[in-house]
Amino acid sequence: MTELVLHATHLTETAVAAVAERLGRSPDLAGGGTARWRHVPASPELPALAESHQADIAFVPEGRRPEDFRLLVMDMDSTLITIECIDEIADRIGVKPQVSAITEAAMRGELDFAGALRRRVALLEGLEESALEGVYQERLRLSPGAETLLEAARAAGWKTLLVSGGFTFFTRRLQDRLGLDHTVANTLETHAGRLTGRVLGEIVDAERKATELRALAGRLGVDASRAIAIGDGANDLKMMHAAGIGIAYRAKPVVRQQATHALNFSGLDGVLNLFAST
Repeated sequence: MTELVLHATHLTETAVAAVAERLGRSPDLAGGGTARWRHVPASPELPALAESHQADIAFVPEGRRPEDFRLLVMDMDSTLITIECIDEIADRIGVKPQVSAITEAAMRGELDFAGALRRRVALLEGLEESALEGVYQERLRLSPGAETLLEAARAAGWKTLLVSGGFTFFTRRLQDRLGLDHTVANTLETHAGRLTGRVLGEIVDAERKATELRALAGRLGVDASRAIAIGDGANDLKMMHAAGIGIAYRAKPVVRQQATHALNFSGLDGVLNLFAST
């Protein structure tokens, strides 16, 4: 049996009432942007009802606890942060529309990620490296609930891994800022203070993300099933499948369909609602 969780950053009474009517009973617990019904079998009808009221719904195994997990793995662009860094870098050189179109297709799973990244980075050739700092300072914002989730992760004793198909320029700054344990990303090649239009070394693609998750779980001496992975694009699916819980955050349809849970109307702190109530 499962516990049904209805939640959103701004959960309305109308949404709660609609689900309560469908279930034929009021929630067992409500408040703080969530409503919970215990002992509810999973139903394919309820997610569509919740979505129509701009709320997320999850069927949570009764008894699932934070201490059952040891590792939180997150994508960066459009997951931990609200932007796609490469698109904003491209805006500095006047090629954002071209780069954004490739980004969207890659995130939908329509393009090979490594090839798509090389095509996008090539369009950045000649841009001053200092433009990256401008993107970080002026445009990079954390997704709602990010800091709350990370504080809870530390309290639960989870190790954190930021694994990104983006760039080390940003992941390293976020690691220092947020106290992340580990980061993995791509390195932009520079020469004489400008981007060369190339990426150094092996590209962090879908397979690499899953490999990094399993490797860190191994170093921690735990099974990958004790990891939680969060992402938004098709290149996150392999790491989400490798984890015990795969969470789609404001994700593309192909990702939402394959995730354990989806957060479309909740912040990242909505992850904390995906554990059984006490």
